[in-house]
Amino acid sequence: MSENLFQLFTTQFSTNLELLLQQKGSKLRGSVREGFHVGKLASPINQIGAIQLQQPSGRGAPMGRVDAEFTRRWVFPQPGDLPQQIDSFDELETIVDPKSMYAENAAYAVGRAWDDCLIAAATGTAQIGTDGASLSSETFNTTNFQVASTFGASSASGLTIAKMIELRRIFRHYHVDLENDPICLVIGSQQESDLLNQVEVVSTEFNDHPVLVDGKVTKFLGFEIKMTERLATASNVRTAIAYAKSGLYLGIWKDLTNRVSIRNDISSEPFQLYTSTMYGATRLQPGKVLDVLCSDTSGADINP
Repeated sequence: MSENLFQLFTTQFSTNLELLLQQKGSKLRGSVREGFHVGKLASPINQIGAIQLQQPSGRGAPMGRVDAEFTRRWVFPQPGDLPQQIDSFDELETIVDPKSMYAENAAYAVGRAWDDCLIAAATGTAQIGTDGASLSSETFNTTNFQVASTFGASSASGLTIAKMIELRRIFRHYHVDLENDPICLVIGSQQESDLLNQVEVVSTEFNDHPVLVDGKVTKFLGFEIKMTERLATASNVRTAIAYAKSGLYLGIWKDLTNRVSIRNDISSEPFQLYTSTMYGATRLQPGKVLDVLCSDTSGADINP
């Protein structure tokens, strides 16, 4: 054997391409109402206020009238795009073909954008009015629709069963039809850990059927549990949100769209994957969207 064979040693590189850790698309779409729109703004629903039965003024008395209040909710579109290019010369110098991963990566980013919009709308300012020319703002009422971080404890605590029961009580108090309107609780990893550390959740002695599915809490106390790290956090307190499906809305002006082209106007004529969407979200009714404050030291989402 020649002792100079080391001069022909080679380096081998993988052709595999892997996405870095990230939330893979939307976790919330499908658990809210949604519809498709055109125009500079849209009203997803018309709403009529409650009325009260009245006693007649007397036999033969003139008949009065009862007028219900009407209003509309409004949602505004916001565009988003992702232009990604692969230089044709660069592509000749690598054995890795990233095209399929570009599309997958873009789809995940669009899904996260939808979730961010829904989370912001849940406790943000909603626009109401009979037409688009005369709108008024409806701020989120933390007095009536928020469960405090200290609920059921002397200091701030994580997500507890007591807090979840209080969320159900508030829904019931404001006449949300829990039998026919699915409710969802959106939590982060720390809140899931909080639940897994409570015996009432993990023990079959307290439940008709197992709550855990492959080690995950998917449904408890009637809530469908959704997991995301994109919930707002401040001063070690995370704002988890709960909503009835009819209480939160995602409007789509343009669903996720990919267009592949060759950029003849640019040197080397690169391959381009252009991803775009247009969407908006709003809270549909007070009382159908709540939030619950939970002690959380895990920090904000580590990914963009």
